[in-house]
Amino acid sequence: MTNNERLRFAPSPTGDLHVGGARAALFNWLYARKTQGKFLLRIEDTDRERSTEASLKSILGSLRWLGLDWDEELVFQSKRGELYRSAVEKLLESGAAYRCFCSKEELEAERERAQREKLDYHYSGKCRNLGKETVESYVREGKPYTMRFRVGEGETSFDDHLHGVTTFRNETIGDFIIARADGSPVYILSVAVDDADMGITLVMRGDDHLSNTPKQIMLMKALGYEIPRFCHLPQVLGQDKHKLSKRHGAASVLEYEKMGFLPGAVVNFLALLGWAPGDDREKMTLDELIEAFSLDGLAKKSGVFDLQKLEWLNGQYLNDMPPEELLPLVSALFVEQGFIQKDEVDSRRDFLLGVIIQLKERCRLIPEFAEKGAFFFRAPESYDEKGERKYFNDIEVADRLEALADSFESLEIFDEASTEAATRQVVVNYNIGVGKLIHPTRLAVTGMTTGPGLFELVTLIGKKPVVDRMRRAAEYIRKNSEETNG
Repeated sequence: MTNNERLRFAPSPTGDLHVGGARAALFNWLYARKTQGKFLLRIEDTDRERSTEASLKSILGSLRWLGLDWDEELVFQSKRGELYRSAVEKLLESGAAYRCFCSKEELEAERERAQREKLDYHYSGKCRNLGKETVESYVREGKPYTMRFRVGEGETSFDDHLHGVTTFRNETIGDFIIARADGSPVYILSVAVDDADMGITLVMRGDDHLSNTPKQIMLMKALGYEIPRFCHLPQVLGQDKHKLSKRHGAASVLEYEKMGFLPGAVVNFLALLGWAPGDDREKMTLDELIEAFSLDGLAKKSGVFDLQKLEWLNGQYLNDMPPEELLPLVSALFVEQGFIQKDEVDSRRDFLLGVIIQLKERCRLIPEFAEKGAFFFRAPESYDEKGERKYFNDIEVADRLEALADSFESLEIFDEASTEAATRQVVVNYNIGVGKLIHPTRLAVTGMTTGPGLFELVTLIGKKPVVDRMRRAAEYIRKNSEETNG
């Protein structure tokens, strides 16, 4: 492992930050932090039509949400035109590049001929040996041209950390375009110039860029640049082993934030998509990830995105978080759902913390606090259908609920101990099993058949709302019994 590595993440601002890009950013960030190096961010915004300010804000916001801070100033390719033009001129002067005057129609004809002959297409090199006078004449005439790199004979090899020694025969690559007819640089030239100018020592990116690497190396050698090391990461796949997309669930980091995932859980999950710490750990803090991260732990096979595992991991993070840290997230949800007013959050802090404590072991996502905890704020509008058939099926249940409601109402101290004692006394009075009172009471108070401990939740809800709900349920049972019995 080399110290003070310089790595980069280079997104295009043409959409949100997707899972595959987020994982690549994370691996680069982890290795930079591991080596006390630098993690740099380069915005590849040369596609003026598709690049938007909204996408840039979304990408930067997603990185910040994940906790992936960057060193040094942002680099924007759109502001580095002079640097690219200078590189093209240098390549042209040295003879490493030349002007290509072939029209689109001529190139398309070459491509079609290759298809007919069932050959892999690469440029024929038609313009690589044009005489100086011919070139100057075409330029004076205003004949449009692109700039092509003159690919030499032989092979281009590099030692990729995951793929090992990788070799491309130059004849299969052909002379490639480095600048368009309008003078703007193509992707491969910008990348080569930027990686050198930014002092990048390790290029870690998706293996869909593997075939670009020999071109980058050729350009960097021709420009006299130092060649970085390379590590091409396998793709992230869905559980059907196809490339991850929206059909596998949310594809962007922004969507996972909106779905109620915690950034620590998402980072932890992404880190394990194609990397292993060398032991059985599945839950790791950011500091633990930095400490354990190494390139040797990277997998050669594609990581498989398992949404259920992410939800499980998120539940672990929720359960381990102190209630005080969850309070801002959960209270904002309760305000959004209309359970409380925003100006009530401070005054009802203890109550909200109590709700969080009772629910957090049962939730995997933040929105579940509202789904599973609405009864803390309002009486149930209906009862669980199966629970109603099972626990509200006898007129005597109404009598027991009324009796327990009376007992609760008479309590001077309404806490877990007193409510449990009152419940057990009613059980004795009616000579029934405790479940025959606890289950109907839970259903009456919450509308559900499962949830936190009964005595903890009734204490938190409070005496009057609990008693009112029990009397309402008793009335509901009697009414249904009358209708059933005619």
